[in-house]
Amino acid sequence: MDGLGRRLRASLRLKRGRGGSSQDNAGEAVKEPERAQEHSLANFAGGQHFFEYLLVVSLKKKHSGEDYEPTITYQFPKRENLLRGQQEEEERLLSAIPLFCFPDGNEWAPLTEYPRETFSFVLTNVDGSRKIGYCRRLLPAGRGPRLPKVYCILSCIGCFGLFSKILDEVEKRHQISMAVIYPFMQGLREATFPAPGKTVTLKSFIPDSGTEFISLTRPLDSHLEHVDFSSLLNCLSFEQILQIFASAVLERRIIFLAEGLSTLSQCIHAAAALLYPFSWAHTYIPVVPESLLATVCCPTPFMVGVQMRFQQEVMDSPMEEVLLVNLCEGSFLLSVGDEKDILPPKLQDDILDSLGQETKELQTSEQINEHVSSPFVQFFVKTVGHYTSYIKREANGHGHFQERSFCKALTSKANRRFVKKFVKTQLFSLFIQEAEKSKHPPAGYFQQKILEYEEQKKQKKSREKTVK
Repeated sequence: MDGLGRRLRASLRLKRGRGGSSQDNAGEAVKEPERAQEHSLANFAGGQHFFEYLLVVSLKKKHSGEDYEPTITYQFPKRENLLRGQQEEEERLLSAIPLFCFPDGNEWAPLTEYPRETFSFVLTNVDGSRKIGYCRRLLPAGRGPRLPKVYCILSCIGCFGLFSKILDEVEKRHQISMAVIYPFMQGLREATFPAPGKTVTLKSFIPDSGTEFISLTRPLDSHLEHVDFSSLLNCLSFEQILQIFASAVLERRIIFLAEGLSTLSQCIHAAAALLYPFSWAHTYIPVVPESLLATVCCPTPFMVGVQMRFQQEVMDSPMEEVLLVNLCEGSFLLSVGDEKDILPPKLQDDILDSLGQETKELQTSEQINEHVSSPFVQFFVKTVGHYTSYIKREANGHGHFQERSFCKALTSKANRRFVKKFVKTQLFSLFIQEAEKSKHPPAGYFQQKILEYEEQKKQKKSREKTVK
């Protein structure tokens, strides 16, 4: 195992406790392989830069042996005149990236054909700030056998659909020359990231094609712009997705197995996004590098993706109470056994009924995302949507959550039994801590759905009174 892999593996630690945040240090790079869920990355109003770096990661043969080592062979922009501390930080950041661009090991051979793959990873700094690596792996232009390379755009912005389009443009230019990529990325770097619903248009010149205008638009509703549920729906049934959701809600250990990096990346992002408005605060690695497979032995909660080629290694690992999901066959290889009993039965039925409604009119990925996400948001509205009424505020505005009264307020015994467990999770603790600290009334998509639900209940009561 290479030195970086050893450092990453040795330092994967999780400090868990109510009131604290978990930290999974990804080696000495001051970065952590995905600790926090991406849906919280979507809250960008606009006005920021699109990206920090464009990197090309190539496979270079090691000095000894037949194995290859992923290495950064192109970096834009090159930063100069950095202070010593800034330079060390940049070096630590960049040294962590190759491992996640080629997570499937170092045993490669030149190829004549290779299906392109689009996937992503997240590095989380010790201060909680996050950087996402958007990756496109493909064969470079040319004839004869050659090794794949990865174009990686590093950004602090969560918007997977938009960056996938940017990677399409990079790939188109890469077929011509690296020199053609530079002016496009320079134009993108100078552009301002658009607000939700807005568009930014870039002007770009391509030899033999002339000047092109490229429009990049963010969806109006940005709370799901970082995710695509299509792969998850293609791989699993609604019932299985519900059981994965139930396991995640109680912060259990979940492993996804699949052949392709794209499938793994998309499915694990989608599974984590079902937890909205809560954030997964534990070990979270969409594609686990080969050198970090020991992560599956971790006794603390995790949500990770592993390539199918490492299935036997995973199965042979000493694991406690894990849900092992085979995305290729749409099956559970291992489970705790109580996944169907975690959520209140009535609310489970509500989710399945909503998911099973006719979907012929769903044409765009945004429509599919809304259709899948909405029942799970409603689940949280019905179980914990009354949380604001149980935050008692002092004169200085700081709040204190009244947990016991909050649980007792639920009239359904099944709902109350579930919520008593859920309030003990870090998912809920971190969410409620933010609410306690906030000096402003809650806003956003979740609060909007809470208000709509409350209004529906009022109207229902009014109709019942009229009937009497």
